Amino acid sequence: MSEGLEDQIQEVRETVELPLLKPDLFKKVGISPPKGVLLHGPPGTGKTLVAKAVAHETQATFIRVIGSELVQKFIGEGARFVREVFELARKKAPTLIFIDELDAVAAERLDEATSGDREVQRTLMQLLNELDGFDNRGDVKFIGATNRIDILDTALLRPGRFDRIVEFPYPNEVAREAIFKIHMRRLNVKKDINIRNLIELTDGASGADIRAICTEAGMFAIRKDSEIIIMDDFLKATSKVMNKINVESNKSELFI
Repeated sequence: MSEGLEDQIQEVRETVELPLLKPDLFKKVGISPPKGVLLHGPPGTGKTLVAKAVAHETQATFIRVIGSELVQKFIGEGARFVREVFELARKKAPTLIFIDELDAVAAERLDEATSGDREVQRTLMQLLNELDGFDNRGDVKFIGATNRIDILDTALLRPGRFDRIVEFPYPNEVAREAIFKIHMRRLNVKKDINIRNLIELTDGASGADIRAICTEAGMFAIRKDSEIIIMDDFLKATSKVMNKINVESNKSELFI
């Protein structure tokens, strides 16, 4: 489901896929291959999907780590986990390391910190050391993803750690139409579904939200013991999902 993400996919492929598939090309041109790429944008906009797709294209070992998994209770455990991930990546090369929810371990450091904060900072320092490449990472590439690039430590964003920073925005109208059509292909829907109406009602929805709308529409049909999804089912599903998005958005604004 890459509709509307063509530019993002191209940038990730240039950063991750080409150095793994055509390393000699970089040598002939005379430039060093990029080390890593940071994907940022709202939840459900395709960051994880693109990372997995690129790993599949390169046939590289795909190691996915959730940022919160790196936050450990005991001193030194988080840093050790980071070292082990990169050691495993080197052994299994070519490898693509994907750290999702990077902000959980890489938020900007504070002058006043609790013991828990200091442990997170130690983990971040180990991650920075690995990214700086004191050891040659060879066929190991790194992708980070975050919903909150605004709170990331500036040291992480320094050139040489992430050579590309790629934004994943909410899909525009053209992309939303394509996403709806993809999900509707496998659904038993009535022919008079007004997709244009659904597109207008889903401004600010992610690809994952649109998938949820299609699933909910199917559930509304099943509740009526119907085998066909009609427009009313989609309207009810859209209202349900979009209301949830608005509630979550309002909650987030309270903490900003």
